[in-house]
Amino acid sequence: MKIQPAARSTLVFAFLLVCTLVSANAFAQDKGQPQLRTVHGTVVDKNDNPAPTSVVYLLNSKSEAVKTTFADDKGAYRFSGLDPNVDYEIHAERQNMASPARKISSFDSRRDIDMTLKLSREKGGS
Repeated sequence: MKIQPAARSTLVFAFLLVCTLVSANAFAQDKGQPQLRTVHGTVVDKNDNPAPTSVVYLLNSKSEAVKTTFADDKGAYRFSGLDPNVDYEIHAERQNMASPARKISSFDSRRDIDMTLKLSREKGGS
């Protein structure tokens, strides 16, 4: 059975129309919901060596809730599911050392933020 050129054109048009409608619907759904963010990185000591078992603190500046996690044996940490409309502050501590607090701004549009935290000062110091 051979398809006539007019029928073939109609089928191609219908297929393209369906694809356009499906992609437009998917785009509309994504636009309505904010994309959650992830912050991850490595905690290192003064000599840039990984600092395993460091405690990493993430402060939600809006609610003042604090999340914590431990760096793994390579110094890696990760926080996911973060609200893109909230500012955060992050720092790490290990034994008597701490990293400076770093800001994560809601104006930063990245969904995946890689941040190294360097233990460069004594806790309680500036």
